[in-house]
Amino acid sequence: MGEIEFVVKRSGAIVPFKRERISNAIYRAAVAVGGRDKKIAEDLSNQVVNLLEENTLPGQNPTIEDIQDAVEKILIENGHAKVAKAYILYRDERERKRAERAVLASHPSQNIPWSKIWRVLDWAVSHNLHTIDALNRRIIEGEFKNIVAESESAYELDVEYATELIASRRDNLKVVIISGPSSSGKTTTTFKLRQRLGRMGLKLVTLNVDNYFYDLELHPKDEFGDYDFETPQALDLALINEHLVGLIEGKEVLIPFYDFKTGHRYNERTPLKLSNDEILLIDSLHGLFPDMTQAVGDEYKFKLYIEPLLQMKDKNGNYVQWTDLRLIRRMLRDSAHRAYNSQMTLEHWHYVRSSEMRNIIPHITQTDFIVNSGMPYELPIYRARLFDQFITWVDELEGKALKVDAYMRASRVAAVLDSVLPVEDDSCVPPDSVLREFIGGSCYDY
Repeated sequence: MGEIEFVVKRSGAIVPFKRERISNAIYRAAVAVGGRDKKIAEDLSNQVVNLLEENTLPGQNPTIEDIQDAVEKILIENGHAKVAKAYILYRDERERKRAERAVLASHPSQNIPWSKIWRVLDWAVSHNLHTIDALNRRIIEGEFKNIVAESESAYELDVEYATELIASRRDNLKVVIISGPSSSGKTTTTFKLRQRLGRMGLKLVTLNVDNYFYDLELHPKDEFGDYDFETPQALDLALINEHLVGLIEGKEVLIPFYDFKTGHRYNERTPLKLSNDEILLIDSLHGLFPDMTQAVGDEYKFKLYIEPLLQMKDKNGNYVQWTDLRLIRRMLRDSAHRAYNSQMTLEHWHYVRSSEMRNIIPHITQTDFIVNSGMPYELPIYRARLFDQFITWVDELEGKALKVDAYMRASRVAAVLDSVLPVEDDSCVPPDSVLREFIGGSCYDY
């Protein structure tokens, strides 16, 4: 019995013990069932630590499983059955996903839009852009400008078809939801949809759901101890639904304002009412999360999903992963526009991805249409801009127990970029390209 200094991870690695991770985990479980009392979470976490210290023999370190068992025990003993259930369900989900990885190859994921993927792959093959080797050959032959033009045309056709689908439902449609994981290109796609619909006499009125964030002090934190803006539970979903119903019924509602500098929400600030030619727009990571718009019937909603569905194999016959494209995009955007270090983006990506897999990806097949924002010419541009940094990160992160995920991602991306011919001149990328959202030079004001 004694103070706990280290914990044994599932991989067997021994890492420093941080008690704040326990209180964060308890609070996140509480938020999932409507609770937001951090003091209770901290008191419960102290009880968990005391229990662990009482039951851990001298010279031994508790395992992750030991800690999770202790959390469940303390929650139940203190009468927090709902929080315990949420915690147990999340724990079971993580265990199930670990087990699923072993059989993934023989069991197709239900979260992948196979019909859309087939069309994207067919396009890639017909344009000789289905492998990195084929891409490199076209670059050597001086066809980079053509590759850009072909890729942009395919994306524009997707946006055009989405516009037509929305317009065809104009008589009953009240809400357009544009969703997709981080750095998928939602903002640029929204600009383009707004322009096209405007020419058809339809106006999109944005409901900025960022204004519905709870006060910062009530936010759950991620496993790094940072406030988690990636989870839908950071938003006041009940108030969003109340306002949606009011707007659809033709009423005026008062939209709150969230001040990111102070981390405080000011309620009933901006009046909003829809006219007959206006459709409400929700542009959000979590637009497809059921609780976000549960009070609105599906007949009033059009759900659009954005994802870079690139279908290109590397030299080993593996497809370039969409999440890696979005990771690079976010690195470039965060570095250029948010003064956020690219390595920090890499090291936090695991938690971004975890939230996506829980709250975004499972709903991809429930959409009305999917726009592919993946551009085959992205990789040559990224090769010229970030390859050296990825090589440095691989060297720096190797062997660090707490950075295993970041090391694996950096190694994978470095290997892909190493096989791509670099293109430094991006002048042939049009100013309204979705890629300009991340590499700069866009004609849109972000």
